[in-house]
Amino acid sequence: MEPPPTCPAPDGLLQVPDATSSSDPGLRRPSAVALVAANLVPLYGALFLGWETFPVLLLFWVENVIIGVFNVLKILFAGQGHLTKVFLLPFFCVHYGIFTMVHGVFVIGFFGGAFGLGTPVPTLAAVQHLMEQQHLAWAVFGLFLSHAISFVLNYLRGGEYRQANPAALLMQPYGRVIVMHLTILLGAFILAALRTPTVALVLLVGLKLALDLRAHLRERRKFAPTP
Repeated sequence: MEPPPTCPAPDGLLQVPDATSSSDPGLRRPSAVALVAANLVPLYGALFLGWETFPVLLLFWVENVIIGVFNVLKILFAGQGHLTKVFLLPFFCVHYGIFTMVHGVFVIGFFGGAFGLGTPVPTLAAVQHLMEQQHLAWAVFGLFLSHAISFVLNYLRGGEYRQANPAALLMQPYGRVIVMHLTILLGAFILAALRTPTVALVLLVGLKLALDLRAHLRERRKFAPTP
């Protein structure tokens, strides 16, 4: 029996599905490569610059701030729920700001020894001073560049903003930050008990990289534009 004839496309040509159009480049994404490269900076610091627990945790906390900044931009450029942005943007800035500040008090106060000095509040001047003291400028720039590349290539040029809902974006950073940093803080306590051996610190940075990369790829699948 002969197969039924194939219906022609409106332009008279036979439409053949592209086998590569729906494939996910995954680790080959420029944003994924940039993420891995940015996370190699603290790994280099732990191996060759003598970094201990505090500068690594401070760097990861500053990344929380970077994530919050780019989430504000994502809500602002989202293609849906334009009226709700008026209420969601101020709410996110206040709520996430308080969440990040409390986390910073814990990191700077406990691991940075600021509780003993009575000044654990992460003010802008205090954070800038700590970053200069710990030589974190290039590491922070690398993390910022990684998130900027993902925002431009995936969210804007890749069309993820069309599928993005401001209400969903409102809670998006929390899951990623909480899971990642609970794991990191647990590891940090172990490191503090072991007096920060280099091997254990490298494992901690590697674990953060694995969690971060997994969350990044999951986010790309979640917000992938509909064909």
